[in-house]
Amino acid sequence: MRVLGVNAVFHDPAAALVVDGRVVAAAEEERLSRRKHGKSPVPFATWELPEAAARWCLERAGLEPADLDAVAYSYDPALAPPPGPEITADGWEGLRTLYAARAPLFLRTALPGLDPAVVRFVPHHVAHAASAYLAAPFARSAVLVCDGRGERGSMLAGHACDGDLRVLAEQALPHSLGLMYEEATAHLGFRRSSDEYKVMALAAYGTPRHRDVLRRVVRADGLSVTTGPLRWDDLAPPRPPGDDTPVEREHADLAASLQAVLEEVLLDLADALHARTGESALTMAGGVALNCVANSRLWRDGPFRDVWVQPAAGDAGTALGAALHVARALGDVPAPVASPALGPEWDDDALERHLREAALPYRRPDDLAGEVADVIARGGVVGWFQGRSEFGPRALGNRSLLASAAHGDMTERLNRVKGRESFRPVAPMIHLRRAAEIVEGGPIPSPHMLFVHRVRPAFRDRIPAACHVDGTARVQTVDPAEAPLVARLLDEVERRQGLPVVINTSFNTGGRPMVDAPRDALECFGASPIAALAMGPFLVARPA
Repeated sequence: MRVLGVNAVFHDPAAALVVDGRVVAAAEEERLSRRKHGKSPVPFATWELPEAAARWCLERAGLEPADLDAVAYSYDPALAPPPGPEITADGWEGLRTLYAARAPLFLRTALPGLDPAVVRFVPHHVAHAASAYLAAPFARSAVLVCDGRGERGSMLAGHACDGDLRVLAEQALPHSLGLMYEEATAHLGFRRSSDEYKVMALAAYGTPRHRDVLRRVVRADGLSVTTGPLRWDDLAPPRPPGDDTPVEREHADLAASLQAVLEEVLLDLADALHARTGESALTMAGGVALNCVANSRLWRDGPFRDVWVQPAAGDAGTALGAALHVARALGDVPAPVASPALGPEWDDDALERHLREAALPYRRPDDLAGEVADVIARGGVVGWFQGRSEFGPRALGNRSLLASAAHGDMTERLNRVKGRESFRPVAPMIHLRRAAEIVEGGPIPSPHMLFVHRVRPAFRDRIPAACHVDGTARVQTVDPAEAPLVARLLDEVERRQGLPVVINTSFNTGGRPMVDAPRDALECFGASPIAALAMGPFLVARPA
């Protein structure tokens, strides 16, 4: 079966293609359109489809729209409630539902030749869940989906067995852990449905002195949650949005309190879910599952032996989940997704053509890893463009900026390069063979940068740029069997600096999507203080 999955309703539009149960392509619209998050997260943008991503997925597989057996749309308008103040106070809810219901016709226009009758609506949280339990390497698992909202709920708890999901509980709106975190994000001056990770980073600078107040109104009871009402002004004054607006201690304390309560409620839910399922593995998706601090708390203190988070856990991943869900319903047996590297790639000839057109001096060194390690050891930042782009919000060694973890000023330098707030940490990439020696308190392997680990005290002074203010790091481990070139680079860095660790952050600057195509990489290199660009086997070095 050939099934195209589409996410378009809330934010981060994306497309994914499953052929005979195997994921062959997945991409977020922002990477191709170069518009951050693909579109604004507002109800009247629901008609906007991931047209470029969908066309690319079909092109990758050599298919035409008419060849598709199904299109899986990750929202079911028939389940959406009538508009009312309990969901939105501004009256746009009906328009969102109308646009979603018209999706088959919009898709026919965007993909000429498509039969709108092949479009199937998949409930939003079912799509999230399928993106986890059908992509994970487990035949059986407990399943937890937490995000802002779906059609009328904010959470799904279930039990997956051999490809089938039994829904155990769903949380009805307005109670929502994701919306609660979004509201606090906006109160703290950041962009909701976008900047929640900034609140997570800010939490490490504060003290959770409001935890008891929040716990009185934010709690779990079995597999249900209560999240309010909350009066944020009573806890901290609102912070006006803007990069120049100072972040005060009271803002950090609110972030710390919110983060602590989120972790405790998730632990309560995990305990209840484990009691219902008896499974040893928990698979997770939904925007809340991108909170890597909470994920680590679940792994350390929760009842599950294995905690597996879908790398594109946010709404973009519902395109993948919807396609897997419908493929399963049509009789295919979906295969676990081995890697999130599901996006576009270019062969060496195409990369060289781009370099020639850019009129940049470049070389094809015999030892690319060694020469890049030299640049990193000297304190230079390297743009690293290799293979297929990653599906999801994390750069995992295919579209990355790499730098030395041993230089104490590197976090500040990278935040300046990327236009990021000073309180935000950068993440280390560590060779798998030494990861357990350097970090603790999180799962190893940890290939998708979805958990935080504690850097062991003996190594904190040796890799200061890798440590957040609380001594933690959002680690990505690198297995040579899965990423041989990156592993060899880490070996070369170890020869020069003593440890196989580099800083890995996404290849982009502030407000821009991660680079996807060679042109994007060359533009970012030309406009940023990046010392070198490794694009495929080629190396471009900026004059000293």
